[in-house]
Amino acid sequence: MRAVLSKTVGGPDSLVVEEVLDPTPKAGEVIIEVKAVGVNFPDTLIIEDRYQFKPQRPFSPGGEVAGVVEAVGEGVKGVFKGDRVIAMPGWGGMVERLAVRAETLIKMPDAMSFEEAAALIMTYGTSYYALKDRAQLKAGERLLVLGAAGGVGAAAVELGKAMGALVTAAASTNDKVQFALELGADNGLIYPSGPMDKAAQKELSGEFKLASGRDGPDVVYDGVGGDYAEPALRSMDWNGRYLVVGFPAGIPSFPLNLTLLKSVSVVGVFWGAAAARDPEGHRANVADLMKFWAEGRIKPRVSRTFPLERAHEAIQALSDRTVMGKVVVTVES
Repeated sequence: MRAVLSKTVGGPDSLVVEEVLDPTPKAGEVIIEVKAVGVNFPDTLIIEDRYQFKPQRPFSPGGEVAGVVEAVGEGVKGVFKGDRVIAMPGWGGMVERLAVRAETLIKMPDAMSFEEAAALIMTYGTSYYALKDRAQLKAGERLLVLGAAGGVGAAAVELGKAMGALVTAAASTNDKVQFALELGADNGLIYPSGPMDKAAQKELSGEFKLASGRDGPDVVYDGVGGDYAEPALRSMDWNGRYLVVGFPAGIPSFPLNLTLLKSVSVVGVFWGAAAARDPEGHRANVADLMKFWAEGRIKPRVSRTFPLERAHEAIQALSDRTVMGKVVVTVES
């Protein structure tokens, strides 16, 4: 079978497509014929050894896949050949066939496409865990989303609206803000690209507060980091919750006295570890997401697709931060 492989540390151009042996199912495993692979920010990090996990090379990137069960190992119950499923292997998904533990699979709704399915769980799972479990977002609260046109940011906008929040979408270009408004955001603003001095940060903080209304946002969803973090924190209302989601603009730092002055909580969001530690809570959240999807309250926006041979281009598009919504790699057997 064909597989996209990281054999040396490097960027997307370091990836190669090679023939490897087909997997066989061990006890408790199934083999999935992969149809689509969601591309996420961790894919850009893991091939450069900058992610929390560093798998042994050669390995394949790709943390979420959708496909069809092709073979079932000994002892597997409730999963059958021909089932349409979603799997979250963490990495290893950019292949034609994948072995996974049967109990980790998520059944796909009949009406859901493979591209949608491969673009759903990681971004919406991260954002729902962040907003529901970590921020305890309530209807009527004000939510500010940084990076609102990216995968997790767009999911946060849709989920914030589904949960009854007033959503302000912040992004780096007018096209990205317009995209977030089409997702349902109540308001939007464009923030500067690149480094900002203290004066520019202070000005941006005022814009965040003004756009969010009243005394600023109750919850900040920060999937960007960098120089945007302190302005967002300064803009927050009393008893706000600041969600630390990702750092494509760099790992930020800010004066801790700001958290004291506004009684603000800075809350980390590590969805993958949370799902592993609390599988029951994870299953309940996935059930909520499937309900939201069935009701039309969320819908993954797949802006670009690439065939397996061009998977490096898909990851590069994400690295360049030009993507709105999700990028998916499609696999033709």
